[in-house]
Amino acid sequence: MNLLALPLQLQGDGGAVGQFLAQQNIPYAATFGAILGFIIGFAVVYVVGKAVLSSVVSRMLDRRGADKHAKQPLLKIVTLVTAFIALAVGFGFAGLGNFLQSLATIGAAATLAIGFAMQDVIANFVAGIFIFTDRPFRIGDWVEWDGNSGIVEDISFRVTRVRTFDNELLTVPNSQLTSGVIKNPVAKDKLRLQVPFGIGYDDDIENATDIILEEADKHEGIMTDPEPSVRLTELGNSAVVLKSRIWISNPSRADFVKTRGEYVTAVKARFDDEGIDFPYPNRTLSGELSVEGIEQLARSND
Repeated sequence: MNLLALPLQLQGDGGAVGQFLAQQNIPYAATFGAILGFIIGFAVVYVVGKAVLSSVVSRMLDRRGADKHAKQPLLKIVTLVTAFIALAVGFGFAGLGNFLQSLATIGAAATLAIGFAMQDVIANFVAGIFIFTDRPFRIGDWVEWDGNSGIVEDISFRVTRVRTFDNELLTVPNSQLTSGVIKNPVAKDKLRLQVPFGIGYDDDIENATDIILEEADKHEGIMTDPEPSVRLTELGNSAVVLKSRIWISNPSRADFVKTRGEYVTAVKARFDDEGIDFPYPNRTLSGELSVEGIEQLARSND
């Protein structure tokens, strides 16, 4: 009895290839049949499956406008899935069904153990897939979440790297970005800014409103459609608050800061020319202060 053929014979007869070789009276038909069957089954399924699935997935991603950095990792996953299917088909075609069942049982147990040990990694991986497919933000976008903000520099299946405006690099697990609310101010082609201006109670509200609108019309970075608007929103303790609403196109963090700063500066200069006051906050204190209290206050300042 051949010791090489024994293990494979215990698992099967070599499948269809082994049976064909046995009919031809070829020695070790089961062994050679299992080997050839596995190679043929694996190669055909892997080559054809990879070509078909990769093409289909690539077209789907192109229709969704996926970026190159998003397509490559997903296509690698398709390749791994195809290889796993080809491996299963190869064992089946080789007539090693019992071995395949044992392998599947071991694989399932290993997957369960790994799943418990890597819950966070898997959660971040799944979240990364959602980020790639749903595209709540892209590389270069300005995002805000949980009190943090910055520019997205890199997106992977496990983490997203964000550069803050203080030039700090944040490495954020993807699950944190998909489990809460994330704001992407530059997701659309325009962004509305709300800029409050406080004037004194004795100042002319209509004149101040006209100045705010005129300076908005003069600024090249502020859109005329939708047109700027001004509303009186608050009667404060020391100021009447006029809130200006303006729109900027193709927004970015730099545009936001630059446009707002230039706009406020221009309005402040016009207010100064027109004698419109930016009132200081003030407080009225009441009560009595004794001589002893004045002396203690003086000593504390020495």
